[in-house]
Amino acid sequence: MIKNVMIVGQKWLAAEVFRLCQSLSLQIIAVAVPSLDDRLAIQAGVHRIPITCAPKKLTAEDVPDGVDLLICAHAHCFITSAARSKATLGAIGYHPSLLPRHRGRDAVRWAIHMGDKLTGGTVYWLNDKADGGEIAAQAWCWIRPDDTPDSLWRRELAPMGLLLFRQVLNDLMSGSVVKIAQDESLVTFEPSFTAQSMKDA
Repeated sequence: MIKNVMIVGQKWLAAEVFRLCQSLSLQIIAVAVPSLDDRLAIQAGVHRIPITCAPKKLTAEDVPDGVDLLICAHAHCFITSAARSKATLGAIGYHPSLLPRHRGRDAVRWAIHMGDKLTGGTVYWLNDKADGGEIAAQAWCWIRPDDTPDSLWRRELAPMGLLLFRQVLNDLMSGSVVKIAQDESLVTFEPSFTAQSMKDA
């Protein structure tokens, strides 16, 4: 069971996860954002929820006592092991790929660049390995021939992330903790998407 959560992230997905937690009557006791002008920070300010600015790393000192779960939604900061341990259940995050495929920061761009016909999203349990934690929920979608990273994210992957977070939070609220190990034999990992990385692909 969960009651108290901390949201770490930014932009549309983090702001929608904030609303989702409110709708589920979860107590948001803190948020962490990369900048104080982010949508999540603005929402937290309206509700007088403590805000931490953590653009690169979230430490145990940033996590208040009493947190059951860290929810990482469009979070690009590193969540330390000590920070994860401060939360009773640990931390979940959303990765816009069918893990273990396309681990790495630019999963959506690489899926399109590599000619994948389908992709998906994964809510997983964060651990010390980048995008390598156990899977809590997963879904898939088609990649259209004319898709760009922005169109695929906005049409499919961002809404999918919100739905998967809802599924996992409902599971946890009912006492069900889903943890499915990733198949390491199927792992792919790509670096940040740059002109050089395209050339080398």
